[in-house]
Amino acid sequence: MRLRKNAKLELLASIPLFSGCSRRELEQIGSIADETNVPEGRTLIEQNQPAHEFFALIDGTADVRRNGRKVSTMSGGDFFGEIALIAKTPRTATVTTSSPVRLLVITDRDFDRVLGEAPSIAVKILRELGARLAPESL
Repeated sequence: MRLRKNAKLELLASIPLFSGCSRRELEQIGSIADETNVPEGRTLIEQNQPAHEFFALIDGTADVRRNGRKVSTMSGGDFFGEIALIAKTPRTATVTTSSPVRLLVITDRDFDRVLGEAPSIAVKILRELGARLAPESL
């Protein structure tokens, strides 16, 4: 069963990276987010490899490993791949599905195109990243 448009936008709005975006901007991002199903045991991203997409889990679970050691399990509503996608850096972990999953995928090419067409989205993402990196207090 596919996500309804409003459910897709709600999922995108819950991702901190997009939290400052307007409904119209979320619709632009939603237009490039493809929904897909992936079976259990599939590696979605691999540590130290180049980033080509961003993922948001709709449902199911996925294990996160760094240097072969399991560090967490993600489930519906969790997301990953955003920093490597924006910074064009290698992946910092390996993520493997631990159950069948349904997820949204945004490719780097589509993401870059939307940011070029809608600079306001890029500004909001930069603000969010800056806030995440800023010290808690001076």
